[in-house]
Amino acid sequence: TRHKLSDSEDRKDEAGLPTATTSVPPSCRCPVPVSVEPVLFLSIFSLALQAPLTTQYLWDRISEDLGYNGSRRSGCSNSSVDPDPLQKEVETLTAHWNLYISLGGFSVGLVIVPLLGSWSDVAGRRTVLILPNFGLALQAVVYLVVMYLKLPVVCFLVGRLLSGLSGDFNAVLAGCFSYVADISDKRSRTFRVAVLEACLGISGMLASIIGGQWRRAQGYINPFWLVLATNLASALYAYLFIRESVRPDPSARLLSARHYKAVWRLYSTGGAGGGGEPLHRGKLWLYTLCFFLVVAVHFGTRELYVLYELSSPLCWDSALIGYGSAALNLAYLSSLLGLKVMQRCLQDSWVALVGLVSNITGLVVFSVAHTTQLMFTGYGLCFLFMASTPILRSKLSKLVDPSEQGALFACVACVESLCFLVGSSLFNSLYPATLHFMKGFSFLFAAIVLLIPAAIIG
Repeated sequence: TRHKLSDSEDRKDEAGLPTATTSVPPSCRCPVPVSVEPVLFLSIFSLALQAPLTTQYLWDRISEDLGYNGSRRSGCSNSSVDPDPLQKEVETLTAHWNLYISLGGFSVGLVIVPLLGSWSDVAGRRTVLILPNFGLALQAVVYLVVMYLKLPVVCFLVGRLLSGLSGDFNAVLAGCFSYVADISDKRSRTFRVAVLEACLGISGMLASIIGGQWRRAQGYINPFWLVLATNLASALYAYLFIRESVRPDPSARLLSARHYKAVWRLYSTGGAGGGGEPLHRGKLWLYTLCFFLVVAVHFGTRELYVLYELSSPLCWDSALIGYGSAALNLAYLSSLLGLKVMQRCLQDSWVALVGLVSNITGLVVFSVAHTTQLMFTGYGLCFLFMASTPILRSKLSKLVDPSEQGALFACVACVESLCFLVGSSLFNSLYPATLHFMKGFSFLFAAIVLLIPAAIIG
């Protein structure tokens, strides 16, 4: 990594670009040159493995508590039969508990993530990669206790709060993207960011396939042991192999208002890279707004796929749900390949627009999908839906100085936490509220929202 950083700084000097004011410390724990991709891969693997299983566990526990015996199957066999009122109650309660658990964890993370991200600018990136993984492991321990002892589902909220206090997965994202910004130049940054997002998709695809089959064969508990082991492995990898990309300041304090002030200055003045120019500051805000809308739609709709597929008329089992999640996560890889190809003949903004069009068309198909074939058609149309987010991250990164990358990605992580709060709240509330007139209305609404960032970028 040190060689990569040196080469990057040399390229910046040759191109007349500013170089980072920090440097890699001379000491490291391992002589092998490695980067942060495995940390992100392992972290998202654990997250993608547990997320659909948690929703299904909530569905089963709530069904058991309400005495719902799975009559949704009769609705699947005869489309003319009205949906069971008890099934609607199970759907509504599952969506609401998803909302409560998500809000609990990410409301805490919304405060912690920008603090950790900005602090990493002076204290180093490694701690921000290690600490959140321990928090996620602790969350897995709480979930296992709930499942072993059949505790009330409200206990899931305790695990999410503990994870949020350590920064949650968004802190891992902030650390990884800041690290890549540290070691890359402006020419290669978009693709390096896209590689990180492809790691999200590949690991998510594997976890989705494994999780669905494993849950059907052995239940919920054994997959969650793998979640725990994966989070611990990610923390151990970061501790042993990741070299610092900034020189840590031993006197840097974590609990300091200075970190929040750095984030505020970046958006109030446009950062040192903008020199306080209103146009530069306006671009920073507009790209952040685009990122907020796109990611809020991604987070909000992702939580609804499992609910939409569990209930009639689709009535998918665990295996099909796993394949559906895998198809969605495969789009991370296809988006990476598509971005690499389209960059040869299109500017980044046009590539982002293509990605948004792919996402919009897929969501429109989801909104009217009443068969398995049509649902997978929607997944196929979304094959470029992740091409827009790495471009937005890269454009934001290029608007600020190298010395401001930590503060920037602290802002992005804060926005990403807010995206989850807004997306989860909005779509988990909208879905049960619109079941009576259009089951897929939430997906149609998401497609309309994405027209706003498409218009801004266009």
